[in-house]
Amino acid sequence: MLPDVHRTVDAAWKLESAKIVASLTRMVRDVGLAEELAQDALVAALEQWPVSGVPDNPGAWLTTTAKRRALDHLRRSQRLERKQEQLAHELGQRQDRQQGPDARPDDEPDDVLRLVFLSCHPVLPTEARAALTLRLLGGLTAEEIARAFLVTETVITQRVAGAKRTLAEERVPFELPDGDHLAERLSSVLEVIYLIFNEGYSATSGDDLMRPGLCLEALRLGRLLAELAPREPEVHGLVALMEIQASRAAARTGPSGEPVPLHEQNRGRWDQLLIRRGFTAMLRARGCLVDGESGGAPGPYMLQAAIAVCHAQARNAQDTDWAQIASLYEALARVLPTPIVRLNRAVAVGMAHGPEAGLELLDTLLTDPVLRDYHLLPSVRGDLLARLDRRDEARVEFRRAASLARNAAERAFLERRADELGAAAPEGPLLGRAADEFLGRDDLDAATSRSYGQTLRRLRRTLGDQQPLSSLTADQVTRVFTTAWGGAAAATWNRHRSAVRSFGAWASLDDLTAGLDRRTGTGSAARPLDPAELDAVWSLPGLPLREETLWRLLHESAAGVTAVLALNVEDLDLDDRRARAGSGVGSGPGAVSRSRDTWVSWRSGTARLLPRLLAGRTRGPVFLSDRRPGPARTPEASDLCPDTGRRRLSYERAEYLFKQATRPLDPAREGYTLRRLKPGTRER
Repeated sequence: MLPDVHRTVDAAWKLESAKIVASLTRMVRDVGLAEELAQDALVAALEQWPVSGVPDNPGAWLTTTAKRRALDHLRRSQRLERKQEQLAHELGQRQDRQQGPDARPDDEPDDVLRLVFLSCHPVLPTEARAALTLRLLGGLTAEEIARAFLVTETVITQRVAGAKRTLAEERVPFELPDGDHLAERLSSVLEVIYLIFNEGYSATSGDDLMRPGLCLEALRLGRLLAELAPREPEVHGLVALMEIQASRAAARTGPSGEPVPLHEQNRGRWDQLLIRRGFTAMLRARGCLVDGESGGAPGPYMLQAAIAVCHAQARNAQDTDWAQIASLYEALARVLPTPIVRLNRAVAVGMAHGPEAGLELLDTLLTDPVLRDYHLLPSVRGDLLARLDRRDEARVEFRRAASLARNAAERAFLERRADELGAAAPEGPLLGRAADEFLGRDDLDAATSRSYGQTLRRLRRTLGDQQPLSSLTADQVTRVFTTAWGGAAAATWNRHRSAVRSFGAWASLDDLTAGLDRRTGTGSAARPLDPAELDAVWSLPGLPLREETLWRLLHESAAGVTAVLALNVEDLDLDDRRARAGSGVGSGPGAVSRSRDTWVSWRSGTARLLPRLLAGRTRGPVFLSDRRPGPARTPEASDLCPDTGRRRLSYERAEYLFKQATRPLDPAREGYTLRRLKPGTRER
């Protein structure tokens, strides 16, 4: 009996939580408090229903109980006296009919729609929007969301708490956006729902290709939004797109969980009910478009849904109207000119007009920074090359795609595609092995090896470890540099250029930097951040402990970035607020040459944070990366934490995170560099 009650409570909560939280938010004007009150009602159900039995209308019971708690809170806080009386009177009138067998919950569709727009507000980071949406509108627990996105429960809890705090601090109103802002805000809502769906449809990491639970939640949210905003064509377009894509779920994987490409899928396993629902949603979208004020021009979700309709209408892969799909992608690229859309357009053109046409279009994307580590770019290129019978080149691309794929099922599939092309003809050493040998030389000190390794790691990720060394050209190296470091400072550019020159000379290759001119710096140091800018940095919401500690230490010590990142736990003297800076830390931007008698010291801000960051560690690097290194990327023992197995935080990663975090603060929207944390003369 008890498990059945718990299942009933869970089902009722999933169905009613969004309405309850929305109506409570309207009452108390605080989404965080509203969710707490709703959770109180959930706990009350778990306590009372096993004893008293499940009420005839579980949703109405939860709503009434939650509103009672909201009224108690309003009375205790002695606010909104008139509204208390009004709400109390309203609740008394509705209480009897809400408890009856024919009761109808207090339906406030506008409140739920307000909650949708609130949880997807652009003031929140995208990841926080997704977590908060699943929490408030999906009724999922932090544990369920964490399991779906393969992160820890603590991470999700922090994201949700940070999102609520930001909404409160920014005083985001619980209201529907007006006509001028509706399209912009609706775009954010649709983006979040489609992000949730895509993470379920094609998981970015983990062992499984799909996470069906996320797909179902996104579909439920999309259908709910379509009911709440029935006149918005893009809403129905997104629903149509998700319905049709979800219809292929059973055919997308083979017996062992391996991916099955679209043209090889058994279309008899496609869910015809979902396809019909998708067609119906598409008809609604077209009807809204005709009746609306957009001038009849379809938006990005309608165009993507139209592409999905083309696939669903074809009885088999051979009947697919690729010319129509290519035309739709061309229209989509005009409306949504993202690199991913252009990549998909290259696929469609390759199917409609031949692999050479597709490859020509695809190669224009090779220098796009957004796609530089996207595994589907080399995967698509490998497929086009294989169709042109350029097997050796295709094999290299599939191997590179496999090395970039974070999903185990996709990685295995891509490795199998490479194996199916046969063994590679012997062409001498390969890039990956040659780079390992170059970095493993005895005549390289640790700092130089680390610096060279950063350069060659980017070269390997972009070109692939299986690239024959004899086929490595200056043009390829130039493309890598343009993509990875085109906007880098002169010192960074020249450092990577020097590393490639050294590697090429060691491997007896032609000058790999022939297309790369040495850059001349301006000679002027980066301007330190002024006090107001620093205050804005320290006030950034949700600042991770590692980043805050590093930034404080750089500012308070005035030491070089590389010197600080090279510190080990055993170097620290926490009582005297200083650390011995060892020799061999002088590579990379911001580095300085130090002797064994040189010390890095800090003040109270760093002293407060360091013990929390170390969390009892007694050895290894002070600042650690987020993940353990893969087996193919084992760093030096001195750069590994023996307790956690994580590697030392790299300069590039630290700089990237600081730039991303400070981009909203920078008038140029480029983000600050770490060297700007070094205080000016007057401050010291």
